[in-house]
Amino acid sequence: MRPLTAFKPLKSLADALAELLARATPLAGTDTVTTFEADGRVLAQDAVSSLQVPPSDNSSMDGYAVRRADVATAGTVLPVSQRIAAGSAGAPLQPGTAARIFTGAPIPDGADAVLMQEDCEALDDGKVRINAVPTAGQWIRRAGEDITRGAVVLSAGMRLTPAELGLAASIGLHQLQVGRRPRVALFSTGDELVMPGDVPPEQMRPGAIYNSNRFFLRAMLLRLGCEVTDLGIVPDRRDATIEALQRASEAHDLILTSGGVSVGEEDHIKPAVESLGTLDLWQIAMKPGKPFAYGRIDSAHFMGLPGNPVSSFLTFALLVRPFLLRLQGVQAVAPRALAATAHFAWPRADKRREFLRVRHNAAGGLDLFANQSSGVLTSAAWGDGVVDNPAGQTIAPGDTVQFIAFAELLG
Repeated sequence: MRPLTAFKPLKSLADALAELLARATPLAGTDTVTTFEADGRVLAQDAVSSLQVPPSDNSSMDGYAVRRADVATAGTVLPVSQRIAAGSAGAPLQPGTAARIFTGAPIPDGADAVLMQEDCEALDDGKVRINAVPTAGQWIRRAGEDITRGAVVLSAGMRLTPAELGLAASIGLHQLQVGRRPRVALFSTGDELVMPGDVPPEQMRPGAIYNSNRFFLRAMLLRLGCEVTDLGIVPDRRDATIEALQRASEAHDLILTSGGVSVGEEDHIKPAVESLGTLDLWQIAMKPGKPFAYGRIDSAHFMGLPGNPVSSFLTFALLVRPFLLRLQGVQAVAPRALAATAHFAWPRADKRREFLRVRHNAAGGLDLFANQSSGVLTSAAWGDGVVDNPAGQTIAPGDTVQFIAFAELLG
C-alpha cells in the first residue's frame, strides 16, 4: 500500500501577490504622447512646473475691485475708473475709484478686495454703489496658490486621469513621457467554448457554452492600457496548447490564458508551461479563484486564470491588474477597502479568503447576491463590489465588513 501524499498548503492571496509584484520589473522604454492622448497612461518622469498658477492675483468673481480704505461703510458710491476682463491687464487703481472686473481678470495694483456684483448697484452716471464692507483679500485668488514655480506637479509612477491631464496642461505641457504599454497575448482553452455570432443559441451543441471570459478579459486589459493580441480559442490538446504558448512568448510581455489550469485530464496548461519554461506559482487560497498559475516562458510572464467566469474575473482584478500596473511603473497598486455594514448573513465560514459579490442598498448597507457560485457571472454584473472576507470568518447582519468597489478593480 502506497503512503498518502501530503498536500502542500495553498499559498495565501497576500503572499501570492507579493511574489508576483516582486517579479514585475517595470518594462524598459517609454513613449512620448500628447497630453490629449495620455489618459490612463503611467507617467515616466516627474512633471515640474516652470511657472506659477495662477500667474498673478486674479478675481474669483464678477464684480468690482476696490481699495478697502475707500469703502468704510456700506452704501459708499465710487466712480468706475476702468473695466478689466479676463485676458487683459488693467491700470493701477486710482484712489477713490472702483474697477469693474470679471472672473479670472488680473487684480489691478492698489486694489485689495473684490465685491461680487450682487453686493453692488451700478448707477447711471458711471458710478457704483457698494452695499457691503469688504474684508482683506475678499474674492481674490492669489498668484501661485494652486502651483508654485519649480514644484513637482505630477510624480513619476502616477497613472494619469482626466484631472491630471488638465493639471499638466495648466503648466504648459503638451507632451508627456509615459511608460510603454504592456504587450499581452490572450487566449482561452476549452473544446466546449463557442464564440457569440458563430453559432446561434438554438443550434448550440450539447455541452457547448459561449466564451464570455474572452470578452471581459480583453476589455479589462484594454482599460489597463495594454496592447492585446487575441489568439482566440485553443483546443483541449497538449500539442495545441504548447504551440499557442510558444508562439505567444515570442513577442509579448505577458501571456494570459483562461481555463485549463486545474488538475483534470483535459487541463493542459500546467504541463505545457512546465515543458517550455517554469511554473512558479500554482493554486491560491482564495474563493473563488483557487486555480491560478504564474510562470515564465523565455522572457514572457505567464498567468493562467480559472475557466469559471467569476473566478477568472476576480483573479484578474486581484492579481493580474496590480501586476500589469507595476509593469508600467505604478507603485500604489492595492485597491482601497472601505468599512461597510452587512445587511446579510454569511454563516458558512470557509478555510479560504472569500470575495462575496454585494451591492449597496438604499439604506447604505450591503446586500448579498443570492448565488455566490464561481460560474454565475450575473453576480458580478449585479454587484458594485465585493466583501473581502477573511478565512474562517462568518458574517451576521450588522457586522462591519471590508468592501472593495468594482470601480477600484476594473480601471
